[in-house]
This record gives sequence, structure tokens and C-alpha cells, in this order.
Amino acid sequence: MKVVVDEEKCVAAGQCVNAAMDVFDQRDEDGIVVLLDENPPAELAEDVRNAAAICPALAIRIEE
Repeated sequence: MKVVVDEEKCVAAGQCVNAAMDVFDQRDEDGIVVLLDENPPAELAEDVRNAAAICPALAIRIEE
């Protein structure tokens, strides 16, 4: 699994951090998503897919 984020689309809602805090964080100054691990381990795959599904801006893409 490879995770790709589009910072231009991000609306700083923070849903991804709530869903997968080991993979996503937010910049302190504006709340835009920060990708911590573009190749997360398999045990986090479900959390990452959930984060992508609930992102209100569809800023997270997963490549299998």
C-alpha cells in the first residue's frame, strides 16, 4: 500500500488523524495534512482506508 495526499485539496478537518494517527498528522500553523508514513504496515491498512474514505476533501489516495 502506498498513500498519497494532495495538500492542495486538504481542508484541515483532521478526520485522517483521528482515523490513523500513526500515518497522518496536521501542520501546526494551518492544520493541513502531513503524511508521516507513505508505506504503512499492513496492520494499519484498514485505518488508512477508513481515513481516505472519510476525508471530506478526498485529499487522500491509496495505491495498492
